[in-house]
Amino acid sequence: MSKSVRHFLDLNDIPAETLKAILAHAHELKKQKFNPPQIFHGLSLAMVFDKRSTRTRMSFEVAMKQLGGHTVVMNMEEMQIGGAESIEDTANVVSRFVDGVMVRMSNHDTLCEFASHTSIPVINGLTDHSHPCQIMADLMTIEEKLGSVEGKKIAWFGDSNNVAYTFAQAAPIWGFEFHIACPEDLKPEKKTHPSLDLNHVKWKGAAEEAADGAHVIVTDTWVSMGQEKEKKGKNIDKFMPYQVNSDLMAKAKDGAIFMHCMPVHQNEEVTPEVLDSPACVIYDEAENRLHAQKAILAWCLEEAGVSVQDSFDFGGTQDE
Repeated sequence: MSKSVRHFLDLNDIPAETLKAILAHAHELKKQKFNPPQIFHGLSLAMVFDKRSTRTRMSFEVAMKQLGGHTVVMNMEEMQIGGAESIEDTANVVSRFVDGVMVRMSNHDTLCEFASHTSIPVINGLTDHSHPCQIMADLMTIEEKLGSVEGKKIAWFGDSNNVAYTFAQAAPIWGFEFHIACPEDLKPEKKTHPSLDLNHVKWKGAAEEAADGAHVIVTDTWVSMGQEKEKKGKNIDKFMPYQVNSDLMAKAKDGAIFMHCMPVHQNEEVTPEVLDSPACVIYDEAENRLHAQKAILAWCLEEAGVSVQDSFDFGGTQDE
């Protein structure tokens, strides 16, 4: 990979000190919410989607425009990634038109192949494999509410999905405990996630055990986006023991927070009582997608001429 191209595809690809600097920059950019620096003046971001999106689209589009840049939005039918044109040709052509690309698509391997052929940064807006932008916003929210993430216990309930996997990636980087409570047939395994350091993931069969003393309770929908039509045929009853409700929250540490990347399905993965409680920070979490995206874009686009404040030394690159 060229040293001049900074992709944001997986947390494991980026040095820990760089990720932490990006997060620190996100906090500073949030303070400038109503007077954003115009660091993306003259730059353009292409945004490509193969799934519906509320938070990802709004956060990236507003982030780019608030900081002085432009966006071009396309769906997969309009973009030739894996279509009639080769991925390499599409990547080379797109690289001549815009300064960066954010892609939200199912197939992670296709995203990585596309990025390998571009001469501009590619950002993973979500794949079935991982969701690094979401975790950056989540960690930002935890830092706001609870201080340092280091040493905290974060407990995940329900489906062991792409968001859970990315939390597991983040655990050794930020030094927190990550506990997953999910059905045994969904237990994370090395064969399904070869790059995952399972020494930093604790699987719990019982939800109460995972919640005990947790600083953060996290869940996600039991039916992934695009699978709604299959919902009737999916055995969601097996997830019911992992529902986040008042009893489960009571097992957590005093002052614990509840997080969910949304969209929420009430009375499935979480009950209305938890959503209406002071512990619920899902809207702060959603807003922080905006500020985290700004900082991610700033790091990715710095080589394109973005003037990032001197106080934010992003450290090493993926090549180190």
